[in-house]
Amino acid sequence: MINFEKKISSEKIINASVQFFTICDDEAGQRLDNFLLNKLKGVPKSLIYRIVRKGEVRVNKGRSQPAYKLQEDDVVRVPPVRVAEKNEAPISVKLTKVAALEKHILYEDDVILVINKPSGIAVHGGSGLNFGVIEALRALRPQAKFLELVHRIDRDTSGILLVAKKRSALRNLHEQLREKTVKKEYLALVRGQWQSHVKVIKAPLLKNELASGERIVKVNEAGKPSETRFSIEERYINATLIKASPVTGRTHQIRVHTQYAGHPIALDDKYGDSEFDQKMKDVGLQRLFLHAYAIRIEHPKTGEPMVITAPLDSTLKSVIATLRAER
Repeated sequence: MINFEKKISSEKIINASVQFFTICDDEAGQRLDNFLLNKLKGVPKSLIYRIVRKGEVRVNKGRSQPAYKLQEDDVVRVPPVRVAEKNEAPISVKLTKVAALEKHILYEDDVILVINKPSGIAVHGGSGLNFGVIEALRALRPQAKFLELVHRIDRDTSGILLVAKKRSALRNLHEQLREKTVKKEYLALVRGQWQSHVKVIKAPLLKNELASGERIVKVNEAGKPSETRFSIEERYINATLIKASPVTGRTHQIRVHTQYAGHPIALDDKYGDSEFDQKMKDVGLQRLFLHAYAIRIEHPKTGEPMVITAPLDSTLKSVIATLRAER
């Protein structure tokens, strides 16, 4: 006898009914998508963009765009949201990761926190991930009323990540980013001998999202203007350690610009070179060699200039030592 029993997939209810949020002064100024990511914990980013695009999220009873800057007294309507249950990591594993992040904090005061993010940890949950740096920091500081990312770096990139502890600090730092007064420096190990005369790359970048949800960025005249400045730190037999300073802040900018120059970054699973990657694996490299090494900002409260640096992890230091020895 044929069994016609219907199989029902397990779902998690994020919110079972329509919700309305009135934006207060402390919430004003942030983008709609960032507001929703904060309110709908565990909802994939792709789903949030989908419900905004379809008009299911309303601001003051009208459709809105993800980049809309919320104003005080705006009323945001959020529809019921259900997502498929995922096998979550054991609580003990999460707590271990959270506790480990404490030792990576480089600087902290009453308005900002700076962390040396390890490679392999996303900056926030979503898109199939239920754990990120910002969730970990909120778990470490349950008494904190406000903790928000100032900017993002890729999951596989390590290094400096700024977190605001007050809305006023977030606004100030976002203004510095818009005015391009924030200076960031990255260290990257790239294939071959970087040419000394290549000091600036200006190549427009176009972001594409595949059906799988994976983001791929390409140099394309239809893309957004993008600029990265480069200098050579150290040369090895088959590789170069370079410093990259992005003037603009596009997705995967440094990774795509180095590829465009003919020198992809070591162990870049999207834009890299498999033969070069294998050579780097042979000397002990286990991750993307891209590290947010330094940042220059004005302190959002005092206005004093600040320069913060983040040391390389032991794996990257070991790889450099091996390459030096071979040279």
